[in-house]
Amino acid sequence: MHGHILKLLTAVTSVILLQNCSEPEAPLPQLSFEETLQLQLIEAEPGAVITIPAGTHALTRSLSLNVPGVTIRGMGMDSSILSFKNQIQGAEGLLVSANDFTIEDLAIEDTIGDALKINDSTNVTIRRVRTEWTGGALTSNGAYGIYPVQSRNVLIDSAVAIGASDAGIYVGQSTQIIVRNSRAELNVAGIEIENSTFADVHDNIATSNTGGILVFDLPNLPVQGGRNTRVFNNQIINNNTANFAPEGNIVGTVPAGTGMMILANDNIEVFGNSFTDNNSANVLIVSYHITGLPIDDVNYDPFPESIFIHDNQFSGGGTAPDSEPLALLQAATQQPIPDIVWDGTVAPDKQAADILCLRNNGEQTFANLDASNAFAAPSFDSSPHDCVLPNLSVISLSSAQ
Repeated sequence: MHGHILKLLTAVTSVILLQNCSEPEAPLPQLSFEETLQLQLIEAEPGAVITIPAGTHALTRSLSLNVPGVTIRGMGMDSSILSFKNQIQGAEGLLVSANDFTIEDLAIEDTIGDALKINDSTNVTIRRVRTEWTGGALTSNGAYGIYPVQSRNVLIDSAVAIGASDAGIYVGQSTQIIVRNSRAELNVAGIEIENSTFADVHDNIATSNTGGILVFDLPNLPVQGGRNTRVFNNQIINNNTANFAPEGNIVGTVPAGTGMMILANDNIEVFGNSFTDNNSANVLIVSYHITGLPIDDVNYDPFPESIFIHDNQFSGGGTAPDSEPLALLQAATQQPIPDIVWDGTVAPDKQAADILCLRNNGEQTFANLDASNAFAAPSFDSSPHDCVLPNLSVISLSSAQ
């Protein structure tokens, strides 16, 4: 009897022990860097600082941020690298639609599309950021490196942009802009200000692009009337890379060897720059008509006006023009293309001096291509442009102090 009771108690005890000795809980899986960063961007609150540690961090999907007042900060543009070389989803590397946004001290590499796009944002600071396509100048590269659009109070400082198939540093349809102390290299357009107002572009280096610095105003965009841009104290050197823009892009019309190109923009002041060895022309000033494209926007003004180019230095250039009119001009003159070339197209109610004034550019050379008359009678007389325009105002941003 006692033996049976002992066996029963032993069996019950064994069942209880088995019920209480369940398997230990498995540890939660550790999030990858990509998952952690995406979560930080989603859960960020105003005032947050998101730190990108040193190292090359592989990402496969686009990142986005829409919370105001956030800072993304790395350990340096050559130390903290977001690599999208194996990207499988998304049109950008990082897309931001947020006011009071700062990004600094990191790199974004090899995105499928644009590297860093800022859309409809106010008070944007991009400081010591590098965007790069590491395979060189390829049509398959993303279009834009640093790309604020429809934004206000934009500072781009000490940035580097390499390899964009459209523009390395581009600010479009925006106002109150400073681009300074930056380097654009091996892009189709090095630095481009498009359909924007009140911009200072200064103390930059634009080299080995198709076109060094572009100031454009284009039709059929929500914001038009580009004007009031100062381009000064830049080094615009050896921008002779063959144009590798995808077919159909407007920037694909830019001749390789263009130092600076002003297209249909108004109130532009260009001074204190050094133009060196840009093999089509150091400076081109043209109307939209030079593209040969139709204009179906009734609100669009295709003519540049009030362009003041003064106190610049020119050296070399114009020796291998990548443009049929310029090549014909060189063949006819057996001389390099002049430093400053105007297409000669004038609105019906304007005079040459309303379009372009030139002063104190050393031993500058000049050509009026007479494009509106089928290039029939080019002129090298700059005297109609010996005039002065008012200096434009300085752009001042609180973030730029």
